[in-house]
Amino acid sequence: MTRLTSTMRVSALVRRAHQAGGSAMILAKGDPTGGAILVLLLDRGMNPRFRERGLGEAGRLIESGPVDADPVAAAEYWQRRRARDPDLWVVEVDVASGDRLADETIASG
Repeated sequence: MTRLTSTMRVSALVRRAHQAGGSAMILAKGDPTGGAILVLLLDRGMNPRFRERGLGEAGRLIESGPVDADPVAAAEYWQRRRARDPDLWVVEVDVASGDRLADETIASG
């Protein structure tokens, strides 16, 4: 069974967000093969929240980071995480149903 690389997963998430009429951008590139992926979800540029793979319900990303953070606190959070883990990918996604899109693209496999 072929395992998707982090680069492929991130590229797919960005592409799917754009196809759904939203926006997505890579804030930090991590290890191309096995780097962890932290997804910063926004709702029209507001209400930042984080999701990443972890031990949780199968097929779903788990909540991570600050809850109800302002944009400055959200940026500080992912930058601290990135400073501790240079292999970490950070992807910002601003699209309707971003949680579902991230689950389908990043959590699977």
